Amino acid sequence: MAVALSALLWDVDGTLAETEFEGHRVAFNRCFAAAGLPWRWDRSTYGRLLAVSGGRERITAFLRRMEGREPDPRRVEELQEHKQAIYGELVRQGGLALRPGVERLVREAAAAGLRQGIVTTSGRSAVEALLEGAPQSVTRAFGFRICGDDVKRKKPNPEAYRLALQQLDLAPRTVLVLEDSRAGLAAASGASLPCLVCLSDATRSDPAAAFAAARAVIDNLEERRGEIVVHRGPPCPGPQVTLSWLERLLDSP
Repeated sequence: MAVALSALLWDVDGTLAETEFEGHRVAFNRCFAAAGLPWRWDRSTYGRLLAVSGGRERITAFLRRMEGREPDPRRVEELQEHKQAIYGELVRQGGLALRPGVERLVREAAAAGLRQGIVTTSGRSAVEALLEGAPQSVTRAFGFRICGDDVKRKKPNPEAYRLALQQLDLAPRTVLVLEDSRAGLAAASGASLPCLVCLSDATRSDPAAAFAAARAVIDNLEERRGEIVVHRGPPCPGPQVTLSWLERLLDSP
């Protein structure tokens, strides 16, 4: 018997919007410049740093490596708070739009009565800044937001997704996670949740083996030219990911 889809859980950075390189990275660099620090993260460096989940953790790991000692937590907190303020301003300037197909799919899921929530390692202020610029139909569709502030252990640890399951009170096999990264996939898998990986600018060059646990791996939720490119999983005919195709993923091995 086919499994009915009950809920969608959305990652934010790279999944809802391409925020990493032209959002968070830019904000980190402007924060460093304002603090008189000599470091600037190019796309290659930042891509490697994404292996560390969370802004505070990323700053801590970088300072530890560059300065050879454990950084003062107060210094890290000051840098992170300033970075988040800069990121919020970047978002308000309108430079970070939702990825193609996100608004449509969120609205279709809401109209179909599916429950939806956000599960991210980003701080709540960064999430709220992004959603403030999103259409209200999208913002209202998310019944809850679990952010990096809400957990002790961030992705790839499954703690955030386990909290989401507590909020939903649904069988894990009826809930589909949408992620873009190997850390997100590992977190979803650790909570026994099926996961669709929609590759982002930050993860498109990752090896296919990194996403072997995903029910499907695609480039985008919507293609303006041609059909959806499926790297792993059942064929998705047409130019858009549909709810019926997402439901098929629940029965995929």
